[in-house]
Amino acid sequence: MIHICLYEPEIPQNTGNIMRTCAATGCKLHLIEPLGFSLDIQAIRRSGMDYIQKCDYTVYPNWEAFVEKNPGQYYYLTRYGHKAPSAFDFTSEKDQYFILGKESTGIPLEILRKDKEHCMRLPMKGNCRSLNLSNCAAIIVYECLRQLDYPDLDREEVIKGSDWL
Repeated sequence: MIHICLYEPEIPQNTGNIMRTCAATGCKLHLIEPLGFSLDIQAIRRSGMDYIQKCDYTVYPNWEAFVEKNPGQYYYLTRYGHKAPSAFDFTSEKDQYFILGKESTGIPLEILRKDKEHCMRLPMKGNCRSLNLSNCAAIIVYECLRQLDYPDLDREEVIKGSDWL
């Protein structure tokens, strides 16, 4: 299974967008407190639309509680990583956990230093330091799904029908 873990997210719209991505792809979302917002606010409902009810998510009081309950392979998205997501093999039978840090400061260095081999960076121009958090989550999830050939995902329009166009 593919998991997205948000370490102390600060911006509700990003979390709402990531909830929508998780619902659309069958990923589980993990939220590590403190959150910079309440999960019942309008900003999350607006960005997550009606997909929030379809998102499987769990909230944890801290990093240690998350790690204790979630065995698997962790990958960390950080500006300090040296490999692109495509450099990793996500076809393992283990659960894949993609850890994304808070918007202002990222993942704490003490967490990253323990597993430098699994730190990744999205390649970009040198005059930019980061992309939007929800965009990063979608890019990573879809790279993993691409490597797995999009298991259990529909390849044709199912709501209006494949011949609607």
